[in-house]
Amino acid sequence: MADSKPSAREPYFWIFVVALILRVVLIFFGHTYKFYDHNHNFSFGWEMGSIGRSLAEGDGFGNPFGETTGPTAWEPPLYPLLIAGVFKIFGIYSLTSAVVLLAINSIFSALTCIPIFWIARRCFSERVALWTCWLWALLPPIMAWATRWVWETSIATFLLTLLFWLTLVMEECESSLAFSGVAHAEPAPRTQHFRPLPWALFGLLWGAAALLNTSLLAFLPVSGLWISWRRSKLGKSSLAGVALASVVFLACISPWTIRNYHTFGKLFLIRSNFGAELRLGNGPGADGTWMQRFHPTQNAHEMSRYRGMGEIDYIAVRREEAYAFIREDIGRFLILCGKRFVYYWAGVPRPSQTFGQTILRNSLYFASSLLTFWGLYIAWKNRRPGIGLFFWLFLVYPLVYYVVFPHPRYRHPIEPEMGMLIVYGIVGSYEKMPERGD
Repeated sequence: MADSKPSAREPYFWIFVVALILRVVLIFFGHTYKFYDHNHNFSFGWEMGSIGRSLAEGDGFGNPFGETTGPTAWEPPLYPLLIAGVFKIFGIYSLTSAVVLLAINSIFSALTCIPIFWIARRCFSERVALWTCWLWALLPPIMAWATRWVWETSIATFLLTLLFWLTLVMEECESSLAFSGVAHAEPAPRTQHFRPLPWALFGLLWGAAALLNTSLLAFLPVSGLWISWRRSKLGKSSLAGVALASVVFLACISPWTIRNYHTFGKLFLIRSNFGAELRLGNGPGADGTWMQRFHPTQNAHEMSRYRGMGEIDYIAVRREEAYAFIREDIGRFLILCGKRFVYYWAGVPRPSQTFGQTILRNSLYFASSLLTFWGLYIAWKNRRPGIGLFFWLFLVYPLVYYVVFPHPRYRHPIEPEMGMLIVYGIVGSYEKMPERGD
């Protein structure tokens, strides 16, 4: 039985090495570490970069738009804290800091090859696993998020992929088969004892995900219910494990939630800004895309309102504006949701481009979605193990973006699973593999 611990003997090890080298080369030869220095260096990490600067300068977790506006919960804390640490060591908005942050992103992007391999080998075959890993390592659009954006996208993608794999193997967490990347591992004997470590790790990783990118939490209920359902089919109890994972998860997010309550006098889980994001997708002139012109960094009036009201009151007003727009014409809102569904999977139009340019730019993006759904159908038809979890991921993860607004970056965290289904739909469906249902 193969060991899932990374080593030079594993085929994905050298794919990881190649992926990392390519990303680092792209950073240096593409000069992607050079950001515009206008507007308070806002393009260097946007809100997260501004908060990181505020932390590095000793002004606390605040000032998300480059100006001094006070405390914030506009973004989750982990990535701004990482930026602040790099700024402290290598300089605020320095070229060295940019290189370090993009290199960290690239490491996590390359590391994503490992859970990709484990998932694909378990659910499909080693051939599909290898092809998907190489696809992830070599495709320029995949590299772009790690090498051009000082943002949490690549780390969040790695975390979600790791959690997807962990969800698949938790039914075996009482045995040595747990955390194995072996395809079609047999279930553990029912008599084995409860092991707390996998459950604690499950809660810890979900806590990190929540503090990094709250959108990932859309998959948490599905993940937990899937594990409980799969274990119940094997006659195993999940009560103690779920309780432990929940305690660890709450222990991770509680300090930040308490901080927010003491700072703003309002109780909310991680982020404060949902109402503002909802308004940026729903209001007069809405067309299903991000209405960037109403963002405080792009609109002096909105910036003045934000500064004058304070973050929490400003977001509350924006939320009510969005709700009023939705209540006024539910049918119009549903049409906008339909447009956002199309844009999420087929690509977002850009006003600066002609219709022909948009079609050309989005054609591969749309084709990848179609091939994903084709692979999902073939895998469902062939009753591949874990295929139901793929289905639920694609169903629940994008829901919030159908309500607010889509962006190509918002699809990236589920692109590892998309890649597996694309490869399986093209080549894997012709392999002779024994059927196994969920």
